[in-house]
Amino acid sequence: MPIWSPEQYLTFAEWRTRPSRDLAQRVEVAQPQRIVDLGCGPGNSLEVCAECWPQASLLGLDSSAAMIKTAQTAYPHREWRVADISDWVQQSDGERFDIIFSSAALQWLDNHEALFPRLLDHLTPGGALAVQMPAYEAVPNRVMRELAQSNQWRRWFPEGRAKEWRSHELEFYYEALAPHASRLDLWATDYLQIMPDLGAIVEWYRGTGLRPYLEAITEESDRKRFLAEYAERLQPFYPESAVGGVLFPFRRLFIIAYLG
Repeated sequence: MPIWSPEQYLTFAEWRTRPSRDLAQRVEVAQPQRIVDLGCGPGNSLEVCAECWPQASLLGLDSSAAMIKTAQTAYPHREWRVADISDWVQQSDGERFDIIFSSAALQWLDNHEALFPRLLDHLTPGGALAVQMPAYEAVPNRVMRELAQSNQWRRWFPEGRAKEWRSHELEFYYEALAPHASRLDLWATDYLQIMPDLGAIVEWYRGTGLRPYLEAITEESDRKRFLAEYAERLQPFYPESAVGGVLFPFRRLFIIAYLG
């Protein structure tokens, strides 16, 4: 059964790391001393923080032991912790940070209306919550949902869906955070990623969005068939360019909330 795979995730390491750099460059906190990266994965986003704030004490937190093991191997001089973000945010043990950083992780958690303000409680005065997430209504996300709802896949998805991630429009996060933050910086970026072929787009999602769907299908033959049908449905949306390659627009949401 598929699980979080650091190797699969890092297949497109540069594309996955670039939004972390763009997010970190916009954070306006002078000389932060303590930074936590929630959902740090294999450690690439925490290293972005290390490059921007070399004087800071850094903690990477992720629920996947495999991801943390990869991070520890690649960056043994950092502090890493296996923990669930939902559990961590509910703690009230006085652990505070100057920057709470999270790149492509919080979309896997529920109830963002309550979660995001609660995260501010773990900031020091003058600190910042800095979050990046993929946009929910992208074509590949819609296609995988539609495929799971089709009759031929009801065996594996009796409710017509898998447990999936969710992000909202930026207006949602403004309304959730504005009553609690002293200042907000919200924006979206469309990254035009150039893929060698359609198969590379499928591989991209195998490391993230497709994971709950592939986990639900326990027979390898059906899993392969699901991926084949998924690629077939994507084909009209991602034709090969006349000069080679496939243009793959990928929209990401950016949220920075400052406390005091």
